[in-house]
Amino acid sequence: MTGFYGEHSKVFVSVDCIVFGFDHNKLKLLIGRRQMDPGRGEWSLYGGFVREDESLSEAANRVLFTLTGLEHIYMKQVGAFGAIDRDPGERVITVAYCALINVNDYDDQLRQEHGVEWVNLDELPRLYSDHNEMVLKAVTLLRRRIGTEPLSFNLLPELFTLTQLQHVYEAILGETIDKRNFRKRVKGLEFIEKTEHIDKLTSKRGAYLYRFNKKMFAQETAFKL
Repeated sequence: MTGFYGEHSKVFVSVDCIVFGFDHNKLKLLIGRRQMDPGRGEWSLYGGFVREDESLSEAANRVLFTLTGLEHIYMKQVGAFGAIDRDPGERVITVAYCALINVNDYDDQLRQEHGVEWVNLDELPRLYSDHNEMVLKAVTLLRRRIGTEPLSFNLLPELFTLTQLQHVYEAILGETIDKRNFRKRVKGLEFIEKTEHIDKLTSKRGAYLYRFNKKMFAQETAFKL
């Protein structure tokens, strides 16, 4: 560290991670009881302070890995939150990141060790400070991008049914989608591949399973669902 800027006040910088999952046709959020003061015991997102030797994205990736044990997670910056009174402890500016994971990839023992829970987005309680505002902004971001980016596949297993895919879209958009039109559009996308595998667990009649082809998607010049 240098001796520059000594005449200016110092502030803390943190990252907060908005981790979404999808289960039982519901969009879920990973939250836990805050383990530190101020706000101890309040529902909160999972976050941490940025270290002197790391960038914002490195800090977010570290926090996400500590929480989930997963690497190469879909992650996007949601925005910065810096209201003067947002943290009653100190002057803290935080940068929120949105992450999407498959619930089944998350080791439940690790979840319990961190004391976090999956909560339905539509049943979200009051969170610490401005965390509800962060979540709302993250959902808005997802809704804007879901039609042009393959976001939904980060929430699904490698093989999925078209019904599962539709439910993910409906959960994020917060509205019902016409089944016939949705399937017509999906079947016209080359990067969503039909496999020979049949789902006999969630479908009584047995439904074909599909997979997302990343290489094929990268070759697509215009994706709009």
